[in-house]
Amino acid sequence: MVKIRLKRIGAKKKPFYRVVVADARAPRDGKFIEEIGTYAPLLKENRFSVDAEKVKDWMSKGAQPTDTVKRLLKKNNVIS
Repeated sequence: MVKIRLKRIGAKKKPFYRVVVADARAPRDGKFIEEIGTYAPLLKENRFSVDAEKVKDWMSKGAQPTDTVKRLLKKNNVIS
């Protein structure tokens, strides 16, 4: 199964995430298939950016977003 999820790359106490498409069996910060966006929760503006076309393409192929990513996608009107 393929998941759309967050991969943490930020330093201690300074979270920063990449939105990636990865095999569900891979570790959180491990191997991934494709990077499709970023999420920086500490920034005031432009905290979430993602390639909407790639998200829709991967979801049409059967990729499932995690709960957190799904919430972010809905909040930013990428999916309904």
